[in-house]
Amino acid sequence: MESSGTTPRVGLDCSDLQGVLDPNGQFLTVYLTIEPGENAGQHTALRWKALAHEAEGHKAAPAALEAVTPLLRDAHKGGRCLCVVIDGEGNIRHRSHHPDPPRKDVARWGTLPSLAPMIEWRQASPPHVVVLIDRVGADIAVFESLDSGDFHVEVAGDDEVIHKVVTGGWSQRRYQQRAENTWEANAKEVAAELSRIVEKVHARVVVVAGDVRAVQLLRDALPDSVKHVLHEVEGSRSPDGSVDAVASEAVTLVATAVASDTAELLAKFREELGQHDRAANGPKEVASALEGGQVETLLIHDDPDDERTCWIGPEPFHLALDAETLQDMGVETPLEVRLVDGFLRAAIGTSARVRVVPSATILDGAVGAVLRWSSHGNGAG
Repeated sequence: MESSGTTPRVGLDCSDLQGVLDPNGQFLTVYLTIEPGENAGQHTALRWKALAHEAEGHKAAPAALEAVTPLLRDAHKGGRCLCVVIDGEGNIRHRSHHPDPPRKDVARWGTLPSLAPMIEWRQASPPHVVVLIDRVGADIAVFESLDSGDFHVEVAGDDEVIHKVVTGGWSQRRYQQRAENTWEANAKEVAAELSRIVEKVHARVVVVAGDVRAVQLLRDALPDSVKHVLHEVEGSRSPDGSVDAVASEAVTLVATAVASDTAELLAKFREELGQHDRAANGPKEVASALEGGQVETLLIHDDPDDERTCWIGPEPFHLALDAETLQDMGVETPLEVRLVDGFLRAAIGTSARVRVVPSATILDGAVGAVLRWSSHGNGAG
């Protein structure tokens, strides 16, 4: 029996990471706190030296360790954390910078890279848009993703008649109407561009500030799909329009939306679990569901000190808690990997979405899944 409910689409699509998850070889995954300021490079270098020494003890390839050092020179320009995945030959397979330091510095050497912290950072910064509008046009700042960067769009409308004027007599009404028509036309132009951007980047939050009348006209001109994610805050498009305050409000609104999405997905998981329907709970059940391509969204908690293991084979769906199970499936040489990393590889490789969640008591063994079809059914619907 299929569930009649729908799963909140708040899991992250990580399909772009499939190329990093090839288990042919070994990888060094580094999450390193970067000290702020150009003069803090020495402290960062010392931090890396201690971490690299620890990785050496786990047989990390010298070429991989050596490849990190050149990346530290300008790392402070990118944020408080350097995330890098390097193969045994010293080739950089992934590099990104994150605004916040990691919960714990990590230099992990293994068959699979450890991508959970990076995925968690991605989901904490969903695409969002900030709009500063007046009656002439708008500045639209688009924050697409941590990896792809930001961009800015300026929409300039018609400013031929921008202020209502009191001319008296027969012409006053005409000028007022002309001004209103100009404002409305400008707002429609901004709305069209904003709607295009929101659809393109799949914006989770839109924050708008500016002239009260212009904001109202913009809202009236927007489709419901954009209004649903729109939040109005105080601010102005002028150079002294409290841009910092608007940015602070935007950060808070995005964080609130992210927390709401996680809570919504956990609630859906709890509902499906209670109905014994589209849910799997615990490493054993979830591994079986991943092996069968049944997982729609993987929920997983990543503790940097969690060193539990599982076993994988050449294909993403080759996943089990013991080597014998995979050998029974025809996998000649199963590989032992860190459990969190193996489950993420299976989820991404079977087109499941991923949500890294805080420690949640409802998850048995820090792993759960919302399924594509009921575990009692005969196939996907």
